[in-house]
Amino acid sequence: MKQIIRQSLQRVSMSALLCVATGPVLADSSADQIAAGQYIAIAANCASCHTADARAPFAGGVAFETAFGTIYSPNITPDPKTGIGSWSATQFRDALKQGLRADGEHLYPVFPYTSYSQMSDTDIDALYAYLMSIQPVSATNSENHLAFPFNQRWLMALWKLMFFKTDPLAAPEDQSEAWQRGRYLVTALGHCGECHSPRNALGATLADHALTGGSYLDQIPGGQTRPWFAVNLTSADDGLGQWSNEELQQYLQYGLNRYATSFGPMNKVIMNSTSQLSEPDLTAMVTYLKSLPAKPADKQPPATNQVSLARGRSLYAVHCATCHLPTGKGDPDTGPALIDNPVVLGADPSSLINVILYGAEIPSTALPIQRTPMDPYEHKLDDEQVADIATYIRNTWGNTGKQVSVDDVLKQR
Repeated sequence: MKQIIRQSLQRVSMSALLCVATGPVLADSSADQIAAGQYIAIAANCASCHTADARAPFAGGVAFETAFGTIYSPNITPDPKTGIGSWSATQFRDALKQGLRADGEHLYPVFPYTSYSQMSDTDIDALYAYLMSIQPVSATNSENHLAFPFNQRWLMALWKLMFFKTDPLAAPEDQSEAWQRGRYLVTALGHCGECHSPRNALGATLADHALTGGSYLDQIPGGQTRPWFAVNLTSADDGLGQWSNEELQQYLQYGLNRYATSFGPMNKVIMNSTSQLSEPDLTAMVTYLKSLPAKPADKQPPATNQVSLARGRSLYAVHCATCHLPTGKGDPDTGPALIDNPVVLGADPSSLINVILYGAEIPSTALPIQRTPMDPYEHKLDDEQVADIATYIRNTWGNTGKQVSVDDVLKQR
């Protein structure tokens, strides 16, 4: 049954993408290379960042809110005037490997060339062939809105000198082919570390803390931008330490397991990328991720406000226990476990607050295995009540997490 479901999902997904691939095909690009590039585009999740309007795939226009201002993704269809139709294969490779536009100007690292620089030339060339084969869309790129001096692209040359490393991935002889393929998918194509790693004041990821969790800005239901926390992906207790290989693969494939249901920004990652990867590639990603040594966040002091914890216990019994159970162990059909849940245990509680306020919004295209979506409590609970529930969940059943304040909740409203 699992194989039938997966084959059905792949047929739907591939059919949808084939509808896009109706543009002019380069004379020196084979059908096999274009097909390989199509798969690379899926693994690299190009559609999520370069498709603001589903009717115009890859035409750009997605807004990225940063601490430095707003940056919009560009049109990467082969339109010669507004897209990349006039780019050579070498210019395209320079964009991914060096972070350079066709005119030689520096790209901002919102475009994750910091990860794509580790892609193989073969994969980059295949991706180029695929993008040059899709339907061109005439869509003028939106102008970025960055404060001075961050609107000066030449400054990126200095940023690159300090933070951009172009060393290729080494191939350790003592690791399996699956591990090496998984590392390539996670660190290069999937660029997981771009969201799941902390950053310094200038927006560079902290290599020593790679994949230990990161805070960033993204949209909540309704389109407003709020903080989110991408969880620790190492084997730490506040990360994936309690997840089995099978549970992690189920999440990447179907968007849920006993610990989690896909919500927020991960919906696009699951729908547009990981749910469409091959079984061997998913297994490879899991093999690599589960090999990562535990790197827990700095130990959090447990909440000690007994009044808040008591209020949270009462509110949980009324609003949460039916689906997540009084024990916090969850139910396969109604709600994930809250014990050892990395969203619950995150050093930054913003994603936990978001799911309480806005619910676990299910992917726009339903996955074949689903769980009852969580209702939003934005209008049912006030800020103090949300803070009390979050604090209680983070400090019960063996969980430990710092107190969630009213101000923490107010930032997410």
